[in-house]
Amino acid sequence: MRKKVFAANWKMHKTRPEAVGFVDELMAAGPWSGEAELIICAPFTALAELAQRMHNTPVKVGAQNFYYEPQGAFTGEVSASMLKDVGCTHVIIGHSERRSLFAEDDGVLHLKLKTALEESLIPIFCVGESLEQRQAGEAEAVVRKQLTAALGELFPRPDQWMIAYEPVWAIGTGVTASPQDAQAMCKFIRSWLAERYGLANAAEIRILYGGSVKPANACELMILPDVDGALIGGASLEPLDFAEIVRRGSLD
Repeated sequence: MRKKVFAANWKMHKTRPEAVGFVDELMAAGPWSGEAELIICAPFTALAELAQRMHNTPVKVGAQNFYYEPQGAFTGEVSASMLKDVGCTHVIIGHSERRSLFAEDDGVLHLKLKTALEESLIPIFCVGESLEQRQAGEAEAVVRKQLTAALGELFPRPDQWMIAYEPVWAIGTGVTASPQDAQAMCKFIRSWLAERYGLANAAEIRILYGGSVKPANACELMILPDVDGALIGGASLEPLDFAEIVRRGSLD
């Protein structure tokens, strides 16, 4: 059985006091036994304090971005070793907002994946198509290209990374992919993984769904056979909503 993963992507929200208040309320809403893996992907400014707060709990801390060089004259960037230094275990790579707003292409994402794996940071690698691409019947081809180009020669072990399928048209829009659409794409991704890494490895890699996940739809999405958890945006900003998604999504 693949352990369910629920990752909160706060994006550019929450000061340090707000972040601490969130996790205190989240922990009070527990107990969290470790049956599901919880990850808070917070802004850089809150990472160190959250990591200290979450020490010896089942909740892990991830970053939303980093730069692939180890150090140097890269104003405004942070490295993988800096993330590890403040207690991060995970990092989001390839989110559609990074691709579209900050022009991160497949070459950059490949270097980020390579560096994260070398530094023992667990990437949450995001893939997904736009509405126009889906309507044109190109969804699978787009996701295949994103995976193939970003991975390149890399062959990570199943426990070294995870994939998040986030249809761009469902991120922050309130529109969720139907369970049938989510399962079909996650099944396609697992089939692609099997072709590349073999059936045994593909069966262990965790594939998350992201895109307007909320308490009301968590259960129907998380029971899908190829969906192993969620990357949650807006609903992760409220601790009780996030807690309820974890509870409903963890039901067998």
